[in-house]
Amino acid sequence: MDKKSIKSKPHKFGTFLGVYTPSILTILGLIMYLRFGWIVGNVGYFKTVLIVLMASSITFITGLSASAIATNIKVGVGGEYYMISRSLGLEPGGAIGIPLYLCRTLSVTFYCYGLSEAILVLWPESQGVLPSYALQSLTIFFIVLVTALSGKSAKLVLKSQIPIMIFVGVSIIALLIGVLTQELHAPISKATYQTAPEGFWYVFAVFFPAVTGFTAGIGLSGDLKDPKKSIPKGTLAAVVSGAIIYLIIPLLLAITGALTLEQMSDPDAGVTIWTRLAVFGPWIVYPAVWGAVLSSAFGSILGGPRILQALSMDGLMPKFLSKLSKSGQPTVATWISGIIAIAAVFLGGLNTIAQYVSVLFLTLYVAVNVSAAVEQLIKEPSYRPKIHVHWMLSFLGAIGAMVVMWLINPFAFLFALGLEAMIFIYLISKKLEQQWGDASTGIWMHMSRYALLRLNTKKVHTRNWRPIIILFIRDLKEHMQLIKFTEMLGQNSGLLTISKLVTLEDTPELERRNEIAFEMQKDLDKAGLQALTEVNIVGDFKRGMYQVAASHGVAGIKTNTVVFGWSGTTEGRIQELQIINELSSTGKNILMVHINKPFTNRMNKRIDIWWRGQDNNADLMLLLSYLIRLNRKWKKAVVNIFSVVDSEEEKHKMEQYIQFSIREARIDAEIHVLVKKGKNVVDLLLEKSSKADLVFSGLARGNDNIDKRVKILERVANSLKMVVFTQNNGMKNDIPVIFSLTENNLK
Repeated sequence: MDKKSIKSKPHKFGTFLGVYTPSILTILGLIMYLRFGWIVGNVGYFKTVLIVLMASSITFITGLSASAIATNIKVGVGGEYYMISRSLGLEPGGAIGIPLYLCRTLSVTFYCYGLSEAILVLWPESQGVLPSYALQSLTIFFIVLVTALSGKSAKLVLKSQIPIMIFVGVSIIALLIGVLTQELHAPISKATYQTAPEGFWYVFAVFFPAVTGFTAGIGLSGDLKDPKKSIPKGTLAAVVSGAIIYLIIPLLLAITGALTLEQMSDPDAGVTIWTRLAVFGPWIVYPAVWGAVLSSAFGSILGGPRILQALSMDGLMPKFLSKLSKSGQPTVATWISGIIAIAAVFLGGLNTIAQYVSVLFLTLYVAVNVSAAVEQLIKEPSYRPKIHVHWMLSFLGAIGAMVVMWLINPFAFLFALGLEAMIFIYLISKKLEQQWGDASTGIWMHMSRYALLRLNTKKVHTRNWRPIIILFIRDLKEHMQLIKFTEMLGQNSGLLTISKLVTLEDTPELERRNEIAFEMQKDLDKAGLQALTEVNIVGDFKRGMYQVAASHGVAGIKTNTVVFGWSGTTEGRIQELQIINELSSTGKNILMVHINKPFTNRMNKRIDIWWRGQDNNADLMLLLSYLIRLNRKWKKAVVNIFSVVDSEEEKHKMEQYIQFSIREARIDAEIHVLVKKGKNVVDLLLEKSSKADLVFSGLARGNDNIDKRVKILERVANSLKMVVFTQNNGMKNDIPVIFSLTENNLK
C-alpha cells in the first residue's frame, strides 16, 4: 500500500529544472536566431542595446512583481493565473486566465509550425516540389508528440530540455568563436532602417516577444517543491542571464566583417546569418534552433493544461478537467489542449493570429504588475513578501507592457482589452463563490476607512439625511416580502442591515453564525436584493434587540431607523411594543410593518398616509412615501393624505396647512380632510383605505393600555393589504422637515 502511494505521488521539481530551464530556453528561442541580425542591420548596435535593455527592464520589473506575490502566498497549480486570482480576485483572475490558457495552447501550434518550417527548409530540391500537405502533417505530428510526452510525464519533458539547453549554449559559443576568428571592424552604429522603414518602435515591437518566455517556469508552480523559493530565484536568474546573452550576441553581429550590412538586414536571411558565422554552422545551429523551438512548445503544453486545471478547480471550467493521472499529470486537460492546438493548424493566417496572441499574453504582464502594486498600496497586514517592490515600479512595468501591446498591434490591443472586459463582466454576473481573501476586499476596506474618517469629521445635515435601517428577522426566506419592502425604502441612497439574533442557548446556530450570515447574503443575491447581513449574539431577544438597535452603526452612518415585522402572536406583539417604547428614547425612528398581500406588478399603486398632527410622524411618513416612489414599479403611485378633524372650521384650516406644506416640499399628493361626525378614527381609516396598496399610520408612544393598543393595531393590520405603523423619534433636524404641522396649527 505504501509503495503504491509513493509510486503514484507526483514528482516535484527544484529551481533549476522546474523554473530556470524552461524559462531560459523559451527566452533563447526562435527570435534570437531569426531576427537579431535583421535588428542590428536596421538600427545599429547601440540602438539594439537600447531595445534589449528596455525590453528586459519591463520583463525584469514583471519578474520582481511576480516574485513579490509568490513569496507572500502559498502558490498552487495554475502559475500566473493562480497568483492573479488570489491577489485581485476570482473574476479578474478568470478574465486573465481564460485568454492566457488559449494563448499557451495556440503557442503550441505556432512553435510546432515553426519547427516544421525550420526542418522542411532542408528539403532537397532534387526531390521535387514539397507536397502542400507536408507542412501541416509534420506540424500535427509534432503537436501529438509534445502532447503525448507532457501528458505522460512532466519529469521526462523537463529532463529532455537539458540536452536542448546544451545545444543552445554550444551554438552561442560557436557563434562567438566563428566571429572572433574572422575579420572584425568597429561596431555598426548607424541606423539605416533598410528593411524596416516603419522605424525604431516597429523594430522594438518585433523583438519584444523574445524576452517574454520567462513566465514558462511560473506556469509549473504546482509541480515545484518550494514555489516561494524557486519562482523568484529561477525567474529572475532567467531574465538576467537572458539579458546578458542578448547583449553579447548583437555585439558579435555588429563587429563581424564576414557579412555586409545588406546581408545582415535581409528579412529573409533568418537563421542563415548564424550558419554563415558560427563554426560548424549548420551542424550546430540547426539542431539548436530545432531544440529551442521544441523546448518552447514543451513549455506551452506543460503550462496551458495546468492553467485549465486551476480554472477547473476554481469552478470556472468543468470539474473533469482537473482530473489527474496516476503520475499526477492533468492528462484530460493536456489532451484537450492538444486537440485545440491541432484544430488551430487549419485556421490559416497564423502570423496575424500570432500578433493577437502576443498582445493577449502581454495583458498577463499588466495584471501581474497591477496585482503587486495594489497589494503594496492597500497595505494589507497579511501582505508580507520577502521581496519588496515599490508600487510605482510595478505600475511602471504595467504601463510599459501596455505601450508594447499598442506598438505590436493597436487593434489587437483593443481586442484584448475588450475580450477580457467581456469575460470579467460575465464572471461578475455569475456571482461566483470565492474561498479566499483578495486585494479587492482590501481596496474596499481602504476606501471605506477613508470615507468613514471623513464622515466622522462632518456633521450630517438634514440635507444629507437618508434611511440607515436595521431590520430584525428570525428567518430570511420566510420574510422576503418584508425585506423587499424595507430595501425599497433605501434603494440607491440608504443602507439596509438585516440582523438575525442568536441567543447563547442556540448552540448549533452559535457555532455557524458566520456561515448563516453568508447564506443570508446568498439568498439575497438570488432574490436580486442588496443589503448587509449579520448575526448578533445576545443574552435574550428583548434586551438584545434593544442593545443592537440602540448602538448599531459607525461614524456618520449610525442607524437611524429600526424596522420590525408584526409578530404572529399576541404575546410577541406586546413584547414588540415594549421594545419600541424603550427604543423611542434612543432617537431611532420605528417602523412596524405588516404585509397581508404580496407585491404585484401593477404599476398604478396607491399610498395612503394617516396623520392627526401629533409627534411629527407625518414628516417621516411623507418622506418614506417619496422614497418608495423612486422605485420603478411605484413611481406612478398616487399618494393620499388623510387627516381627521372635529369640525368644518378645522377642516378648512387643515387643508390650507397641508396644501402649503406639500407645495413647499415639492411633493404631489391628494388631500382628504375628514370630519369625524361621531365616527371612530379607526373605522374611518379602514373604510377609506381598504383598497390602498400601502397605508402609513402613526404609532403612539408609551406603555399605557398596551393590551388595548395591541387589539387596535391587530384590527388595522389584519384588514389592510399592507400597513406601516410609523414613529418619528428623530431629533428635530434628523430628517428633512417636508411636512411640518403641530398641534398649534390645528387650533
